[in-house]
Amino acid sequence: MLFEQLHIIEPILKALKAEGYTTPTPIQQQAIPVVLEGRDLLGCAQTGTGKTAAFAVPILQKLYEQKSEERGFKNIKSLILTPTRELAIQIDESFASYGKYTGLSHTVVFGGVSQSAQVNALRRGVDILIATPGRLLDLIDQRFISLQHIQLFVLDEADRMLDMGFIHDVKKIIHKLPSQKQTLFFSATMPQEIAGLANSILRNPVKVAVTPVSSTVEKITQGVYFVEKENKRSLLIHILKDKDIETALVFTRTKHGADKIAKELNRANIKTDAIHGNKSQNARQRALYNFKNKQIRILVATDIAARGIDVEDLTHVINFELPNIPETYVHRIGRTGRAGASGVALSFCDQEEKVYLRDIHKLIAQSIPVMGDHPYQVIRPSFEETKAGMLKTNNAARPNVFKRPMRQRKWSQ
Repeated sequence: MLFEQLHIIEPILKALKAEGYTTPTPIQQQAIPVVLEGRDLLGCAQTGTGKTAAFAVPILQKLYEQKSEERGFKNIKSLILTPTRELAIQIDESFASYGKYTGLSHTVVFGGVSQSAQVNALRRGVDILIATPGRLLDLIDQRFISLQHIQLFVLDEADRMLDMGFIHDVKKIIHKLPSQKQTLFFSATMPQEIAGLANSILRNPVKVAVTPVSSTVEKITQGVYFVEKENKRSLLIHILKDKDIETALVFTRTKHGADKIAKELNRANIKTDAIHGNKSQNARQRALYNFKNKQIRILVATDIAARGIDVEDLTHVINFELPNIPETYVHRIGRTGRAGASGVALSFCDQEEKVYLRDIHKLIAQSIPVMGDHPYQVIRPSFEETKAGMLKTNNAARPNVFKRPMRQRKWSQ
C-alpha cells in the first residue's frame, strides 16, 4: 500500500515524498483513515511504529481542508499532549516536515526554559499546539492559552504520563477541553488506570493495536554479558573501543550514574555525553543534536529522558543496567532496529539483576544469547544461565555482535 491509497492530499504527499516516505507503516494504514473519518481512536502502539505520522498526517489534512476563513484567525484547533520535552520537540519537527506545504502553523511549549519565546509564538497565533502537561497548565493559568476551540486532541504516551506522575495534570487539562472534539489516545501499554482514562474520554473509539510489545525484538540481534557490578564500566569501555560500533545509546537507571559513566568514557577518549532530567534544556538539546550528527559516538541516558529519542541509523543499544520492568527493556532496545532496519542490543547482567533477566525472557518469549568471551566474564555461570543462552566461550563460534548486521541472524543454540 502507498500513501496515495489513503487519500492523502497533494501538499502532504509532496512533503512525505520529500522525506522519503512512500509506504505507510501498519499503524498508519489503520489509523489515518479512521482519523480522517472523524472517529475517536484508541491506539496501542510502541515506539518505532510510525505513530507520530499516524496522527500528524490526518490532523494536518483535516485542518488544511477547512475553509480558508476558518483558518484565518488562528485559534488553537489541535492539541497534542506528550510527557517529555524531547518527544514534544520531535513531534513538532514532524509537523514541520509533513506540513511544510500546508500553510498551517504550529508551536511547542515545555518547561525547563524561559517561556517568553513560547508566549511570543502563541501571540502570533497557531493552529496546532504540542505541549507537555506542566508548562501547558502554567500558560493556561496565565491566560496565554485557551483550549475552547480545540477540535482534535491527541494524548500521546499515556502510560508514560502515568509513570512520570502526570496523570492528575492530564485530567485537569482534559476537563478544560470542549466536550465536542475528536480524541486520539495512544499508549504502548494499557494498565488499569490508563484503560479507565481512555474509557472516560473516548466516544465509541476504533481500536488499533499493532506490534505486540514483545515482537519488536525479533529483528534485533541481542546478547547478554554476565559481569560483576564493579566491572561493568570496564566492560563497557572494552566493548566501545571497537570502532565498528558507530553509535550507541547506553541506558542507566540513575541520573548520577549516567553522569559518572559519561565522565569515565570521555576519560577513555570515547566521545560521550549524558542526558537526564537534571540537565538544563539547552544541555539536553545540545547533547541530542551532537549525537544525531555523530559529533559524539555515545549518549548515556535514563529511561525518562530517552523517551521520544529518535535517531536515524542508531546501530547499538547497551543496557548498562537491566530495567526491573521487562516492557522497559523492549522500549529501550526499540531505539535501534527502527523503520525496518536491523540493530544490536547488548545488556550487562550482574547477580542482583538475574531476576530481571528472567522476566525479560518470559516477556519476549525467547532467551537472550550469553556472550561469554570477554575479560570480565563470570567464570562459573549457573546451569540456568548457561541453559538460557548457551554460553559461548569460543569467539569464532558466534557472530560478531559488534558489526552492524545487514540482515537478521539466527543465533545457534
